[in-house]
Amino acid sequence: MTGGRPDHVDGEPEEQPSISDEQVEAFLREAAESGGTSVPKEPSARARMVTARLREQQEEARRAPAGNGRDSRGGWPRRKRQTAGAASATPPGWRTGPAWQDMNGTRSRRRRIGAVAGVALAVVLAAVAVRPSLVTEYLPGGEQEAGTAVSSAPLPAETARPSAAPGRADQSGGPTVEQPFRGSPALRWADGADAIELPEAKAVAGMSKADAELALRRTKEFLVAANLDPDVIAGGQPDEALDLLDPEAQKDLLPDQRRGLREPSSEHDPVGLFSRFDPAEVRLAGDVVKVRGRMTLAGGKPGEITVHADYTFVYPLVKAGGGDHVERTIVRREITTLLLDPDRWYATPGKLAIHEYKVNMFNTACAVYDGYLHPVFPEDRKQAAGPSVDPYDRSGELRDTEGKECGTVTRT
Repeated sequence: MTGGRPDHVDGEPEEQPSISDEQVEAFLREAAESGGTSVPKEPSARARMVTARLREQQEEARRAPAGNGRDSRGGWPRRKRQTAGAASATPPGWRTGPAWQDMNGTRSRRRRIGAVAGVALAVVLAAVAVRPSLVTEYLPGGEQEAGTAVSSAPLPAETARPSAAPGRADQSGGPTVEQPFRGSPALRWADGADAIELPEAKAVAGMSKADAELALRRTKEFLVAANLDPDVIAGGQPDEALDLLDPEAQKDLLPDQRRGLREPSSEHDPVGLFSRFDPAEVRLAGDVVKVRGRMTLAGGKPGEITVHADYTFVYPLVKAGGGDHVERTIVRREITTLLLDPDRWYATPGKLAIHEYKVNMFNTACAVYDGYLHPVFPEDRKQAAGPSVDPYDRSGELRDTEGKECGTVTRT
């Protein structure tokens, strides 16, 4: 196909009509003479429309005054670049495409939004990589995997057994009298009795919801009286805790505990149920004991409400004779209590029976059965022959030591 190329002005191509009437007539004449069957004898309706449009544009260009229709440098006038939404001078779809600038702009905006989202995601991933506790602390159990740093934010209540031991503390340094839980996972635990939250009560084992509420409340009262009463911690008698127990349902338990308090021995040692320290040896550093654990309600036999409690208590202590060095003794207890229906069982209304109890004690002297816990200070610390244990790990069952195993704690 012949025809003139657009003129160039200073190396820039100028636009002009790409086909003239003479060229169209010559093309048709040549096609007819060649006998081609595939070439139409006359221009299509679309070709005629395009040709008429181009002829009108040429006529307008010739009628235009000098300096308006032509560029001052000569050549065909350049069209202004068509913007999105403007009407096209050529039929839609003919040598035209979509408004690519607008589409490209949209794509660019999407790319920018995607880039911002990508940067934000990268920042989050980087933060989690540095501090996995940002995520794991809200997983069931509320603890972090071992080896990761914990923050100082309070933990939510424990509702299920953790999947791993809590991580190392963020703060450097050990405990002080002003900060007795520094460097310990217990820093994030709740204080004292507030940490012992009661689950929702419900009617079980043929007993009412009110009976279940009483069983839960009495169990908490026992735990507080046995492990958090300042007088008991300071070596006093746990009279309030003993008064909650049923003398009718358990003929032997109360006499055995009272005997252990009078004449402690390896067979009758009151620290199995009560957290007591020798006041001549140590005293509590401050007035806070940290507590972590959970309580569950269940029904046993008809007329028997069962409450299972699993709690760890952390006691910061200093020597009674003075000094600023703080040692922490950790005690984990599991206890299962029963509230019995007096109409079905030999029981005293409102009193608890203890079905079972277990205890693991950490950072206390081994093979001492004088009715007290004895925190070990650096000058008395020796390497024990038993296994190493993390006292803050609540992910497993209590160790069944039967009072004979003595190991090493990995931290206090």
